[in-house]
Amino acid sequence: MKIVHVITRLLRAGSEENTLACCLAQARHGHEVLLVHGAEYDPRLRASLAGALRVVTLEKLINPISPSRDVSAFRQLTRLMRDWRPDIVHTHQSKAGIVGRLAAKEANIPGIIHGVHILPFVHVGRGQRLVFLAAERLAARFTRAFIDVSQAMRDICIANHLGSPDQHHVVHSGFDLARFANARWPQDPHLLLGTAAGEPKPPVVLMLAALEPRKRHVEFIEAFGKVVDRVPNVRLLLAGDGPARSDVEFAIERSRCANNIRMIGYHSEPERLISLADVCVLTSMREGLPRVMMQYLAGGRASVVSHLPGVEEVVRHGVNGIVTPAEDVGAAAAAVAGLLENQQHRTQLADGAKRTDLSSWGLDAMCESVEQIYQSVLEPAPSAARPNEARIRDRLAGQTFGLHGF
Repeated sequence: MKIVHVITRLLRAGSEENTLACCLAQARHGHEVLLVHGAEYDPRLRASLAGALRVVTLEKLINPISPSRDVSAFRQLTRLMRDWRPDIVHTHQSKAGIVGRLAAKEANIPGIIHGVHILPFVHVGRGQRLVFLAAERLAARFTRAFIDVSQAMRDICIANHLGSPDQHHVVHSGFDLARFANARWPQDPHLLLGTAAGEPKPPVVLMLAALEPRKRHVEFIEAFGKVVDRVPNVRLLLAGDGPARSDVEFAIERSRCANNIRMIGYHSEPERLISLADVCVLTSMREGLPRVMMQYLAGGRASVVSHLPGVEEVVRHGVNGIVTPAEDVGAAAAAVAGLLENQQHRTQLADGAKRTDLSSWGLDAMCESVEQIYQSVLEPAPSAARPNEARIRDRLAGQTFGLHGF
């Protein structure tokens, strides 16, 4: 198959990791894969893909609504797809999901698929909800299949008339389960924690999340004083990077608990950080079913997570984690403090986490399911004629589309 993936941002976050895992697996299986991403990306992450698959940067594709740039992105994507003629266009994230599917429809691509990692019309104002929902309904008219990260995402889509039930397929966002189950502490943990070498490890709270406003790092930092008041030597590790970095840094600077908080940025071995933690936390107000939640469970750690759509599919409150109201970050901080003070309860939750069946979250299971969905979408479709590959490369090399990096 010839497959194009379109994603708004190429950063180090769950939906991007999910997309890249699919791209790399498909390339290994012999498919021709092209990844198109927008103007916001991590250069190091992009460079790491060199030689593994084809990548295009579309500078006009941005996350905020911008009518002029959105129209330009639509036109450029349409021209790319008309020349490359993929069998499948698989879009991810909200903006790329709308613009990418419109372009694929305009280019008469047979297999248009959208990955539902998050829903833009959930937990937003009424005006935004109406705009986003209208755009999603328009794109849904010519979407052949939806790949939902959770049953809850599927149910919300169907309830809002985004596709029929038979068009929706729940595929969990896979990762290497063994990597997290068998992880050990990182080397020189005292450097991460800001303690002296040889000093006993203090209680550690870990938030593993991209630095985005919806993850609510700032709000949790503001509430973290409740934890420090009860457990004075605690350390909060914030692992991740993203557009809200400066806001998070400023929140730490003005916090009375700044000495208890360590922002360590992107870490290439998140499983080791989870192994180091006593309690893991996620305070997002808007997500799909984040796989970091499953990584906490795979690592066998007690965790405190927001009540997000689909969380009950895996996290059972009081059995393998604590679920707090999505709108109440203070409740999350109080729950973290309670677990740090109660080792028995913490151990019970950790044991429950280790017993959780996460087999459907395996990387191979995800990639196999996605490929089966592609095949089912293409079965009734006639094969399309292929344009000359050399001509495509010449046009791309000449920056006909205003792109770079093909």
